[in-house]
Amino acid sequence: LAASSMPADAFAKPRRIGIAAGASGVTLTQAPASSRPGKRRPTKVIHRLVENDMIRKLSYDQYRDKVREVYDGPQGALLSTASMLSLHIPLGERLFRKGKFDLSTVRRVLDVGSGAGQIAQHLLKYAPADASISCFDLSAEMLRRADQRLKSQRPHFIAGDLSCLPFADGAFDCVTCGYVLEHLPSAHDGLNEIARVLMPGGRVFLLTTEDSISGAWTSRLWRCRTYNRDELLKACDEVGLHLVKDLWFTAVHKAFRAGGICVELQKAR
Repeated sequence: LAASSMPADAFAKPRRIGIAAGASGVTLTQAPASSRPGKRRPTKVIHRLVENDMIRKLSYDQYRDKVREVYDGPQGALLSTASMLSLHIPLGERLFRKGKFDLSTVRRVLDVGSGAGQIAQHLLKYAPADASISCFDLSAEMLRRADQRLKSQRPHFIAGDLSCLPFADGAFDCVTCGYVLEHLPSAHDGLNEIARVLMPGGRVFLLTTEDSISGAWTSRLWRCRTYNRDELLKACDEVGLHLVKDLWFTAVHKAFRAGGICVELQKAR
């Protein structure tokens, strides 16, 4: 499944769960603990005390293995239940049902960090019936759970690392990426790959954990980092993924700037 050897009809192949080439042995530069200058506000100090900082202490290979263990294990087995209890599944569906992120014209969709298939279930419901859907995740075990949960023959499943996606340049016209970018030391490592596999004019549904107090608790639970909204959007712009609009689950989320960072991006044409 190396990107350079993927056949043109790769998306017509039977469904499978496989380990993507390049899923191990990746060396990345660790991001600094904090790149925001100036005096820290009290909330930021509390945030730093709460947030899980494993990603800053281990090599990327070591950290990635720890994350895989979390999602392969009992915690990952409860992911779909946790997403339902936190209302992320019904609120996420609302964005697609109301057309706030329009799926009506997509033809080839990559769902990065599919997990238990929380976003994939919305893709199956709101994308065209003939659209191909590829579910990609670090954890092969999570993909098996997603396969069992979705009960659909449409998606095909591939396990691998977001920092080296095993797909050809411009292979997709839409990428969805929910709560996975924060498992990389630097946003650029994942955003560059998303931009590479996206065709010009293609769109991205991006959802990440924000550097708030609630985000810090999410970080502690799932061993991920958090992102500053302005810095993340700057990184998106630098790789050619430009902001189309902010997406908010509800008017209440918008008013209180809650729910994490959820945006629609588009690759430059």
